[in-house]
Amino acid sequence: MSFRLGFGTVAAALVAACLPITASHAQEAYTIGATAAMTGPAAGTQAPVMAALRVYINALNARGGVNGHPVKLILLDDQAEPSKAAANAAQLIEQEKVILFINSSLSSTYAPTFAVAKRAQVPIYLAGGVCPKEVYPPADPLEFCSTAYGSGYDSRMALSFIKGEANGPAKLGFAAMAIPLSRGEMDYAKSVAKDYGLTPLEVEVIPPPTADYTPYATKLKEAGADWVLSWAPWVTQVKTFEALRRLDWKGKYLAYAHIQSEDELARLKDGGFYVFGANALFQDKLPIMDEIRAVLAKDKIDYPDNEATEGWISGLVLEAALKGTGWPATPAKVQAAMSNLDVDTKGLRGVPIVWTKDNHVRTRQYYRVYRWDPDKSAVTRVKDWTEFDVK
Repeated sequence: MSFRLGFGTVAAALVAACLPITASHAQEAYTIGATAAMTGPAAGTQAPVMAALRVYINALNARGGVNGHPVKLILLDDQAEPSKAAANAAQLIEQEKVILFINSSLSSTYAPTFAVAKRAQVPIYLAGGVCPKEVYPPADPLEFCSTAYGSGYDSRMALSFIKGEANGPAKLGFAAMAIPLSRGEMDYAKSVAKDYGLTPLEVEVIPPPTADYTPYATKLKEAGADWVLSWAPWVTQVKTFEALRRLDWKGKYLAYAHIQSEDELARLKDGGFYVFGANALFQDKLPIMDEIRAVLAKDKIDYPDNEATEGWISGLVLEAALKGTGWPATPAKVQAAMSNLDVDTKGLRGVPIVWTKDNHVRTRQYYRVYRWDPDKSAVTRVKDWTEFDVK
């Protein structure tokens, strides 16, 4: 089953509200603004997050909103282009006067959009975008992130898992997209791989608009990689893997479990392709997943139900933050509420999302690992929740 809601060709304000917000009533709404890669090369990872968040807000408004007020989401497409994202941020913050600015795009859009938000002292929420180091302790006062993946900790989990699976020395290659956080994470993983008994090879840095991944895969294979680790947008991860298999590479591959990974594992049907992440997959059949499916059945969007998890978590966080903000709302009140937050993820994550004054990402991070099991002809859990304290 998929949930459907198309993104219009006009990158205008898209208002998420189950009940119409009239001109007079709009003043009574919590107005949130978002720039997101709704189209373009990063849309496969980012657009479903915002689509699911809109559905969550629709359902929230149908229940009466937050503190008796509806939530209005103004969503603008940036196509993962920094200049467009910066223009969107200026429109949302300077013209629309949003009380919270959301970025759900590539990390290359962060610097220009954050600069706009910080000049206006509007809190920044990364929902679907990778968490930058500034949200970790000691956190930047204005930056917050609930996205499942987390710099540094993801590499530690990945290297620990590969060490256990390799059961001895292994040559490890790396595949990154040529964007700041992806490349930085793979550079970090390479720098500490020896601590896990692994032999690090070079990091292959792949441009976003790559038509042919064969040259990068060839370098990894010829270097003798037994394993390849990739931490990048899904397109880079999966296309590098597929290029390796076309070259008859026999090694194993570990990728971050982006929202597409559950269906992609079933499509690839390759027992040597593993994904790890902090979100439970829908194959885990949690009660909250039935609830998500029921809501999505009423408010349809152009993506599979199992790609809604990250957006749903973003909705849980947003609702909790606005409840803590009270009314009337201001950016300063939103920032204060977000600096003291405890959100029950209902099993979608291994633990609640807890934000404190100095930690705007989470106090604990749990991971699971999945792969396609050829013997069972199904996606299976390889490793259950593994905990890391976030310090």
